[in-house]
Amino acid sequence: MSEQVRASHILLMYAGSARSSATRSKDDALTEINALKQKINDGADFAELAKVNSDCPSGQQGGDLGFFGRGMMVPEFDAAAFTMEVGTTSDVVETDFGYHLLHRTA
Repeated sequence: MSEQVRASHILLMYAGSARSSATRSKDDALTEINALKQKINDGADFAELAKVNSDCPSGQQGGDLGFFGRGMMVPEFDAAAFTMEVGTTSDVVETDFGYHLLHRTA
């Protein structure tokens, strides 16, 4: 298994999530991230959705986080990224920062 992966993500924070200034509720964030996942499943461009919707500064680069090694991300994020196949998008991943969709690019 690779020791480095490259992935993009969409992050939706909610009131009370770590480092968040978001005002949406946790339930609203979950509803929104599930709607984004459905759009991706229906063929929408991940990077474009990240640019418009992600609460992470990486959204401006289509969600691209570059290459990262094991242990560099929070455990839930790490576990998802390192078990995905290149070119696939994860199910919703919850971390202390909010809800994520990951797209593995390398």
